[in-house]
This record gives sequence, C-alpha cells and structure tokens, in this order.
Amino acid sequence: MALARILIVEDEKHLADGLRFNLEAEGYEVETVDNGEEALTKGDFDLVLLDVMLPGMDGFDVATALRARGEVVPILMLTARSRPEDVLKGFAAGADDYLPKPFDLAILMARVMGLLRRAQWLKQQPAAAAADAFEFAGKRVDFDLLELAAKGERIPLTQMEASLLRYLIQNEGRAVSRKSILETVWDVHEDTDTRAIDNFIVRLRKYVEEDAAHPRHLLTVRGIGYRFVATPNSGNETAPD
Repeated sequence: MALARILIVEDEKHLADGLRFNLEAEGYEVETVDNGEEALTKGDFDLVLLDVMLPGMDGFDVATALRARGEVVPILMLTARSRPEDVLKGFAAGADDYLPKPFDLAILMARVMGLLRRAQWLKQQPAAAAADAFEFAGKRVDFDLLELAAKGERIPLTQMEASLLRYLIQNEGRAVSRKSILETVWDVHEDTDTRAIDNFIVRLRKYVEEDAAHPRHLLTVRGIGYRFVATPNSGNETAPD
C-alpha cells in the first residue's frame, strides 16, 4: 500500500508543526499550508486536516470549494468552534469528521487512521450483488468512481457518503442502527453522538430522493436508525425525523 499523503491546513505554526512531526513519525507523508487559498492549489492527497478559523477563506469555505469541484478526499475538521450548529455547518460543507480543539493526540491519530481505513475499505469491499455499482429507481451508484448518476446529472460522493450508502444498500430492507453505522462505516467504537449520522442522511436524501422532505428510499426507523428500500411502495415509506 502506497504511503498515505496528508495535507494540514492550519495557521497556528506550532500546532501545524506538531501535527506534522507526529504524523510523519507514524509513516505518513505530510505537507502543511497556513491558508485556505493555498490549500486549494495543492495536488492529490489521501486526507485533509482542515482548521476552521483560517485567515481569509475559512475552513467551511475551503471544504465547500473542494466538494464543489468534485474532490472526494476525506476531510477532518479541527476547530475550537464546537457548538452543534458549527458541527452541522462543517458536515454540510463536506467534512467527513469533526474534532474540537483542544484534542488528545491519540484521539486525532485514531480518527486519521479510521478515515484512511474507511477509504481503503471502500475500495476493497464488494458492493451489493458483488458489483462495483448498484442501480435503483433510475439511479446508479458507482462505488469505484465515487459517483451517483441521478436526476440527469453525475454527483460526486465523498468517501464517507459512499461508505454509508454502500452499507445501507448491502442491508437493503433491514433497519440498521446508528450505533452499527458508527462502528462498521466510521470505525468509531467510543461513546459519541450518533445523531451526527443524520447529517449525512440529509445530504444523501438530496441526491437520491425526488422529494428529500418525503423520502422513499432512505427511510427513518424511529428509535433505531435507517433502512434502505430500492423499490418503494405505499407500505414502507416514512417521514424523516
């Protein structure tokens, strides 16, 4: 397996240098930049550690710009802004994970390893019916290209979005709990707010549903989690939380 390349976008030099030192000690190839504009000029990376409070273009805007141009690289946001609305804003911008400052180095390393493992898992796991793509209701999910063809357009998916959608499809018709999603898809086994998954479901519904407010494929199972239905009927629909 090729050496993972990580881009650190952090304007606090002592923090950026410390992160770089520790990540390189783990065998990663690391580059640092101190502003969002420069981050957008960089080449391909396997993971981006992205500070929110940057001079000029903030981390939310950087994540949005990366996703808008089709980048699916995993993004781990690092920020002192940990209010629920800030976390939601980060996920909406395209972050795959969100770690409030100050953070424990061991937790950061675990998150980094988890995101990189999930990216590798996505490449290695067979999709539904042992294929690299899955079709339903006039839509096609290509897990190799990280792309969803729907509504007359091709929508790029992040690693996290594709991993979550793959897991739901593999369990078609069955209710999967938020906890099982955290452990299987996110590789998170610690106590955490499982409702964070809901933000990804909201984004996926915008892609796959004709009316995201009245989903027919990505259904909420109240008190448990979610259920994927490829061919909906009047008896298996439910409203979102």
